[in-house]
Amino acid sequence: MGNQKIDSEETKKISTDDLLKKLNTTKKGLTNSEVGKRRSDYGFNEIPEKKVHPVLKFLGYFWGPIPWMIEIAAVLSAVIKHWEDLVIISILLLVNAIVGFWQENKADNAIEMLKKKLALKARVLRDGKWSSIPSRELIPGDIVRVRLGDVVPADIKLFNGDYLLVDESALTGESLPVEKHDGDIAYSGSIIKQGEMDAVVTAIGLESYFGKTTKLVAEAKKRSHFQKAVVKIGDYLIALAVTLVAIVFLVAMFRHEMLLETLQFALVLIVAAIPVALPAVLTVTMAVGATALAKKEAIVSKLTSIEEMAGVDVLCSDKTGTITKNELKFTESVSFKDYEEKDVILLSVLASREEDQDPIDNAIITKAKESKDLEKNLSTFKIMDFKPFDPVVKRTEATVRDAKGNKFKVSKGAPQVILSLVSKDKDIVKSLDENVNSFASKGYRALGVAKTDSNGKWKYVGLIALYDPPRDDSAETIKSAQAMGVTVKMVTGDHVAIAKEISKQVGLRTNIVTASEFLDKPDKVAQNAVENADGFAQVFPEHKYHIVEFLQDKDHIVGMTGDGVNDAPALKKSDAGIAVSGATDAAKSAADIVFTKPGLSTIVDALKESRKIFQRMNNYAIYRIAETIRVLLLVTLSILIFTFYPVTAIMIVILAMLNDIPIMMIAYDNVKIQEKPVRWNMREVLSIATLLGTTGLFFSFGLFLIGLRVLHLDQGTLQTLIFLKLAVAGHMTIYLARTGQHHFWTKPYPALSLLLTAEITQFAGTIIAVYGFVMAPIGWSLAGLIWGYALIEFVVTDFIKIYIFKLINHREVLFHRKTHKIPESS
Repeated sequence: MGNQKIDSEETKKISTDDLLKKLNTTKKGLTNSEVGKRRSDYGFNEIPEKKVHPVLKFLGYFWGPIPWMIEIAAVLSAVIKHWEDLVIISILLLVNAIVGFWQENKADNAIEMLKKKLALKARVLRDGKWSSIPSRELIPGDIVRVRLGDVVPADIKLFNGDYLLVDESALTGESLPVEKHDGDIAYSGSIIKQGEMDAVVTAIGLESYFGKTTKLVAEAKKRSHFQKAVVKIGDYLIALAVTLVAIVFLVAMFRHEMLLETLQFALVLIVAAIPVALPAVLTVTMAVGATALAKKEAIVSKLTSIEEMAGVDVLCSDKTGTITKNELKFTESVSFKDYEEKDVILLSVLASREEDQDPIDNAIITKAKESKDLEKNLSTFKIMDFKPFDPVVKRTEATVRDAKGNKFKVSKGAPQVILSLVSKDKDIVKSLDENVNSFASKGYRALGVAKTDSNGKWKYVGLIALYDPPRDDSAETIKSAQAMGVTVKMVTGDHVAIAKEISKQVGLRTNIVTASEFLDKPDKVAQNAVENADGFAQVFPEHKYHIVEFLQDKDHIVGMTGDGVNDAPALKKSDAGIAVSGATDAAKSAADIVFTKPGLSTIVDALKESRKIFQRMNNYAIYRIAETIRVLLLVTLSILIFTFYPVTAIMIVILAMLNDIPIMMIAYDNVKIQEKPVRWNMREVLSIATLLGTTGLFFSFGLFLIGLRVLHLDQGTLQTLIFLKLAVAGHMTIYLARTGQHHFWTKPYPALSLLLTAEITQFAGTIIAVYGFVMAPIGWSLAGLIWGYALIEFVVTDFIKIYIFKLINHREVLFHRKTHKIPESS
C-alpha cells in the first residue's frame, strides 16, 4: 500500500485501527527503513521559513531614514560638482551597508545555532524500541508517546491511555484546557497539561493544523530596558543635531550663502551626529555575550535577556534539580500496623514504572534491584493499568494482578494525599505526622504507600524516605551570587522542614514561608511577606507567578528558574526567565535563557556576562554623546561666532567612518564587572558625557585660536588641523569613557582589538591630514603638535572627570543622608 495523505476531517471520523491501516503502520511503530522510504513523500516535520535573499537583504541597507540622508547628501555633492565629496560619501554608505549586513548575518547564524540546540524532542517507537528524536524527523505513521509538559510535536490521533488535558490556547485562543480521550485528535503546538497517552502521527509540517492555519510572522522583538534607554539616547542626539543644523541653515540663508552647499553640509552633519553604529553595536555586543554563555552551557533564546540579567537583584531558584542534585536516593522506610518494611518497598515498586524515567520511580526501582529475593517476588505480579504522577492529584496509581489472579490497586504519593484515600485512624495519623517530621528534620522527602484490600478499601502501608542532596557547587554558587548583590530565594513544593534543612546546608537563611502567608492577603502585606522571606515551601507552580509579581511591585528586577509546564507563566512574567537543565519543552519555550548544564553555577556566568555587556553599552553611550556634543557645538558655534566652517563636509564623513570602526570593538572590550546589580543611570551618563564633550569643545576652540592668531594658518590648513584634532582626541575619549569614575590607567586595560583599531584609525587619520587626501596637507610638524595637544587635553580631562565624579558622589551621599535623616557624624 502506498503512503497516503489523509484529510484532517477524515482523520477525526475514522477509527484508530482504520487510520493505522490507511497510514500503513501498526501500534508497534515503523521501522527505520520504512521511515527512509516515506521521507521523500512527506519531507520533514517543519514549517519552512521564508528567508530573504541575501542580495535583497544587502540592498535593504540602502533604504531607510539614515541611508536616505546619506544618499541625498551624495546627490547634492554631484549637483554642486564636489566629486571628491561624492566618492567619500558613497564609500561611507557602502561601508555602513557592508558592516550592517555582515553583523546581521553573523547574528542570524548565531540565532540559528541556538535554535538547533533548543529543538524540540519527541518520544517515538521505531523498530520496536522507544527513543527520543528531534521532532522534525517525525513522519506520518510514527507511534509517539506524549505526557505532562510536552509540546505536541505533530497532529496525532490518541490511543492507549485514560485521557489528556491539553492547552490549545496558542492555536484556538481558548484559555481553558481541553480534555482528550482515546480516538481524539491533538494538534501540533498544543501543550499537555495532564495525563499520558500513545498516539499515531497523522500530519506533519505544512499539512498539520498549525501549518495550515498559521501565518509566519516575524517575532516581535521585545525591547529590553537598556535598549529603550539607548534608543532614547539616539533620539536625543538626532533632535540635538536637527536643532543645531536648523540654526546653521537659517543663519546661512540670512547671510545669503549658497543654499545647496549649506544643505549638503547640514545633511552630512546630521549623518555624523546620528549613531549609525548603534544597531550594530547592540547586536554584536549581545551576540558576543550569547556566544560566550553558549560555551558555558547556557543557551540564550532571547538576546535582550542578557541585558536584563545585569539588573537582576532577586533570584528565585527551584530547589529540586537546581540547588539539589535531583538524584533521589531511597534512604529508609517505615511500615504501619499489619505490614512489614519489605511490603512497603514491594508495593512502592509496583506503583512505579521504569520506562517513564521518573526520578522518584528510579530511586525506588534501584533500591528494589539491590535485593534478589524482592526482584524474584516482583516477577509474580502483572501491572494491568498504570496512571502516572499527576501534579493535581499528587500520586501515581497502578492496578495489579498477583500470581493467584487477585486484583488490587497500589498508590504512592504525598503522605497527606495518600491519607485522604484511607479511612481515618488516629494511630496512623499520629505515626504519620511523627515520621514525616522526623524525615523532614533530616532533609528527607516522605512518600506514602497504600493498597486496596479484598473489599477494595485503601489501607495505609507505610512511608518511604527519599533524599535529594544539595549539589556540590550549590553553596559556593549561592555565595558568589550573594557577593554580586543578588538575593537568592529558594522555591519548593516540599515541606517547610525540608526547605529549612537544605537552606542551612547551602548557606541560605531559614525564614521559609508558605503560600498561605501571601495569597489572599492585602497587596502591601503580601508584598512585604514575599520580600522579607528567604524562601518558599509547599507552593504550587502557579504560586510562582504571584511571587514574581509581588517582588516586581517592590521594584525588584526578578530572575526566576523553572522546569515544568506550569512554570511557564512565571518564567514569562519574570524579567529573566531561566529554564533549568531537564526542563519541559513548554518551560523552554517560555524562558529567556535555557541552562543545559545541571545546577545553578551557570547563573553566576550569566550575571557576569550581562554586567559586562551593560558596562560596554554604558561606555558606548558616554562616548557617543560626548563626541556628538563636541562636533556639533564646535561646528555650530564656529559658524555663528566666527562665520567659519571649522571642518568640511568631507572631513565630517571621514570622521564618522574613522569613529565607527573602533567603536565596533567595544563589544569585545575588557571591563570591570560591577559588584552590585546595575540599572540605567541617565544622570551619570549625561553628566560625564557632557563633561567630556564640553572639555573637548574648549580645547578645540583653543587650538582654533592658536592656529588663527599664533600660527596664522590659512583656512584649508586650519580646517585640516581641526579635523586631525577631532580624530585623535575623539579616539582618546574612548579610554576616558570606558574607565568611568577611575583614571584612564586603571585596570582592566583596553582589549587588544579595541586598542589596535583605535590606534590604527588614529594613525590613518594622521596620514590623511599629513599628506592631504581630500584636504589641505599639514605636514608632520603640525601633526606632532596636534598629538601633543590632544595628549595634554586627554590627561587634563581625565583629572577633571575624577573631580566631577567626586562632586556627584558627594551630592548623592548628602541627598541620601537628608532623605533618610542620617546624622552627619554617622
